[in-house]
Amino acid sequence: MQPLLQLIHRHKSGEDVGIYSVCSAHPWVLESAIRFAKQRNTSVLIEATSNQVNQFGGYTGMLPSDFREMVWHIADQLAFPRERVWLGGDHLGPNAWQNRCADEVMQLSETLIYDYVAAGFRKIHLDCSMSCADDPIPLSDEVVASRAARLCQVAERSWQDHGGEAPVYVIGTEVPVPGGAKESMDGLQVTSPEAAKATLSIHENKWQEHGLAHVWPRVIALVVQPGVEFDHHNVEHYHPEKAKALSQFIESVPHIVYEAHSTDYQALKAYRQLVRDHFAILKVGPALTFALREGLFALDKLDREWNGERDAAHLHATLEQIMNEQPERWRPYYKGSAHQQYIDRQYSLSDRIRYYWAEPEVETAVAKLLDNLRRNPVPISMLSQYLPEQAEAVKVGDLENDPKAWVMDKVRGVLLQYAQACESQSQGVMA
Repeated sequence: MQPLLQLIHRHKSGEDVGIYSVCSAHPWVLESAIRFAKQRNTSVLIEATSNQVNQFGGYTGMLPSDFREMVWHIADQLAFPRERVWLGGDHLGPNAWQNRCADEVMQLSETLIYDYVAAGFRKIHLDCSMSCADDPIPLSDEVVASRAARLCQVAERSWQDHGGEAPVYVIGTEVPVPGGAKESMDGLQVTSPEAAKATLSIHENKWQEHGLAHVWPRVIALVVQPGVEFDHHNVEHYHPEKAKALSQFIESVPHIVYEAHSTDYQALKAYRQLVRDHFAILKVGPALTFALREGLFALDKLDREWNGERDAAHLHATLEQIMNEQPERWRPYYKGSAHQQYIDRQYSLSDRIRYYWAEPEVETAVAKLLDNLRRNPVPISMLSQYLPEQAEAVKVGDLENDPKAWVMDKVRGVLLQYAQACESQSQGVMA
């Protein structure tokens, strides 16, 4: 049985187990996730989004096969078995091309889906919830479901053409904006059980109409809104009582759990409550690169104070310059005064800085930063000021005394909360 199907079967059988999905394309984040899985003797689910990775390269410049090779290369370097790296595609559908007409967008989406499955991605989020240029707003559930079924047909064809494990699917129309809310979170509503039931019913009917009835048992999750979200500087935390009816509804639905998006920045208690309440797939992305940014900014401060402004790498200033020179990737999200935009660029929870780490000038600054701190190591007293948890771990020998290791440990701290919520109490859920 496909590993994710096994996991869902365990959850539906009464175990409070789940899985977290690492939604990032940053090599350090992926390395942290794979190292962490190796330490805990688990598998790891890694997902690329349609705007990150697509047939035109996305904002990472990677095709689906390129992303797979990058992940596998990291796994090989860490002696981590490839079969324990599970690849998923997030928001696969019109997301990256919403400003075009629906006919063109669906053709592009078909190529996208085919390429993802051909590259070995086996967890496929069919997201057709957004309107295209010539569509009404919002789309009806019937149109969304029909388009999703059409893309499922393409995924099945790609699987038949290329072999391997059968894909599993995630569906849903109440999908949070990738990377956090653009506007205020006022009025955030938990999905009603009636809406969830209608979405499942309409999708199952469309699967049957498209000759996919035999595939429906491989639909493992429905994306709903459990009442969690974040914007630039605030987090809407999970309140189990508000999602009680929604949680109870899915208990009677065979082989399907909920997938929760935008779970970044919740507390450990909330993650455990979410898994208990059948939000058994937890997506995390910006929180990981936010932790990465915190770590690198701490290194930047250490470098400037310890090595002096003249010889420092000036990573923070380099990023600010590049983001101002190339504003198209953050400007749609950050509004207000020039000062507010500066604050958002540097510290927003949606972390649009993540789009800029691969810029050559930024990569050069990161490399110089690491080189500076390795050639002239900072004393533990200074490390304690800016990275106190990592300083303590270095003191007792639990963490390598190396600047890259300190940053990756920040990322590991985010992963640890998810793992503690998703794994069984006795052993790793994916061992």
